[in-house]
Amino acid sequence: MQCSCQVFCKFSTLAGTLIVLLVILSIKAKQDVQLRIHEVEKMIKYTGINHLAMATGDMDGTIRFWRDFLGMRLVAGLGGTKYRHYFFEISEYDMIAFFEWPEVENIPEKDHGVPVKGPFAFDHVSLGVACDDDLWSLKDKFEAAGIWVSEVIDHGFIHSIYAFDPNNIPIEFSAPVAGVDLKKHPKMKDRNPSPAALEGAEPQEGCWPEPRVTTPPEQHHLYPGEGVVLAEKNGMKGF
Repeated sequence: MQCSCQVFCKFSTLAGTLIVLLVILSIKAKQDVQLRIHEVEKMIKYTGINHLAMATGDMDGTIRFWRDFLGMRLVAGLGGTKYRHYFFEISEYDMIAFFEWPEVENIPEKDHGVPVKGPFAFDHVSLGVACDDDLWSLKDKFEAAGIWVSEVIDHGFIHSIYAFDPNNIPIEFSAPVAGVDLKKHPKMKDRNPSPAALEGAEPQEGCWPEPRVTTPPEQHHLYPGEGVVLAEKNGMKGF
């Protein structure tokens, strides 16, 4: 009888220990899930390029090309005595904008992707289209207008044509290739990747200091820029 009691006591102790361990593991798992949720919530959600700002000395010529030739709506305009700043709609999320300044000159024509030396930052802008048919339609439009346009190039993940706007800004038009989605399945084909690239496609933690404090809502102050007039109810001149 005593032996049975000892076995029962040992079993009860073991069962109690297991319950405690399960509770601890459950709490830890819940904390890990909450931490992962918090990390996901901290990730900034980007929606695209709101606008890419370029410059021109001829706004009318720029409007004729981007609005009337390419078919992008002129959705906003700002201006003063010495400047204009106009926005063209590329897609639901993306725009391209142009400043017009009186003494701006066209940049020298430079082919897309050709290496250069010295101070340099911008090479070309690539505009996405839905399919290859759109590329061929654009190619036909350029040729009908007597504007140089390249042949259709197969880049593996996109098909592209190349051209220039009236300001000599190099433009690429790119259509997706069915079955190839680099956003879902990133690929590194560089034969000599940089050390940071070898870390993978995902953002790496610990490379930059995290904010120690967050700005409280009551301190979220907005300072007016010239574009506040675009929020007014009345329309703009000429619209």
